[in-house]
Amino acid sequence: MGKTITEKIFDAHLKDEPFSGTKVLALDVVMCHEITTPVAIADLQWRNKDRVFDPSKIKAVIDHVTPAKDSKSAMQGKILRDWAKRHNIRDFFDIGENGVCHAIFPEKGFIRPGNTVIMGDSHTCTHGAFGAFAAGVGTTDLEVGILKGVCAFRLPKSILVNINGKLNRGVYAKDVILEVIRRLTVNGATDHVIEFRGKTVSDMSMEERMTLCNMAIEAGGTSGLCMPDQKTVEYLWQFISNDYKDQADALADFEKWHSDPDAEYDRILEIDISDLEPVVTVGYKPDQVKKVADVSDVKIDQVYIGSCTNGRISDIREAAAIVKGTRLSSGVRGILSPATPKVYMQALKEGLIEIFMEAGYCVANPTCGACLGMSTGVLAEGEVCVSTTNRNFNGRMGKGGMVHLASPATAAASGITGHLTDPRTLIK
Repeated sequence: MGKTITEKIFDAHLKDEPFSGTKVLALDVVMCHEITTPVAIADLQWRNKDRVFDPSKIKAVIDHVTPAKDSKSAMQGKILRDWAKRHNIRDFFDIGENGVCHAIFPEKGFIRPGNTVIMGDSHTCTHGAFGAFAAGVGTTDLEVGILKGVCAFRLPKSILVNINGKLNRGVYAKDVILEVIRRLTVNGATDHVIEFRGKTVSDMSMEERMTLCNMAIEAGGTSGLCMPDQKTVEYLWQFISNDYKDQADALADFEKWHSDPDAEYDRILEIDISDLEPVVTVGYKPDQVKKVADVSDVKIDQVYIGSCTNGRISDIREAAAIVKGTRLSSGVRGILSPATPKVYMQALKEGLIEIFMEAGYCVANPTCGACLGMSTGVLAEGEVCVSTTNRNFNGRMGKGGMVHLASPATAAASGITGHLTDPRTLIK
């Protein structure tokens, strides 16, 4: 019997199996941000174990509340900042250089096919777009990862999601993953890895694949993965060119992580997206998904474009194409937060920032703040936001607020009309 990519990664990183089925894996990358890591740092200090297993394998960023909004968030930043300095963690991104973790770390070339990656953040699964096993973990596992460079997992079963067909005009990767979650449900992939395959996925850019994998957790998945291919090689080439004689050599190496043709899956889901229309979440669960055209009577108070799901340059271009030459509807607030400084600068060069500002948008620095209701876009009770983020739980962006998850195109179109709007009606 063949093996899945996940089984191959587990085999290659296995350090110990203290109990049947519990596999201790060596870690290639441990990521840290200022919300979850300070608790781990404080506990390690309390235990007189203020050490790191390998500073070159730890990546850290202040991104969830940046700049600090109060004394408590400032202290969280200080704890991470001091820790990074104390342990000579070279890849630490502070204010001015920081970006949303799951956007800036791939952008910096920190992920490779076959890697094992953990972070105290549920959307760590984003990095599976590179063919890595990347999972969000709790404080104890994060502490052990920082200290020893290992993490214990039960080998998850795999769900193969084959996505085929050509995306219609106005339909994007965000619509695809919302449709996948609708079909799987929020618990459908619990204790599973979702393997995204098929012609549609092969045709997607790395940024689009990151959008897919980013929301695997919203179906309950441990992680989401795509098979590394030529696009993966091209994305990483500036970082790996010294390791291979040419791109063909790199591709051949990456393909060792492909799932075998006779690998066994717990479930196979076939999806033809040829007829998929723009969709949006309703209610408070990511699997409550409807066609945007069917809920066009829903009025909105705010548009948010950004996050680790849809704050990259392709997302901003997608939204700007609709926003250009328009204005936000009266009474609607618009917030744009490019996910990294590089994305922000590229958007400036292309004139995209000007497009949003002329339309009435507030352009914020890279931050996760609005997505989890901590800063830079928090909703008041009773307010409604169409957002390109990844989670619409009750109170997610502010107590009593309603969040409708959508693509950047749908969010942009809705800002112009003042209600949830199918972007195809406004695509120029």
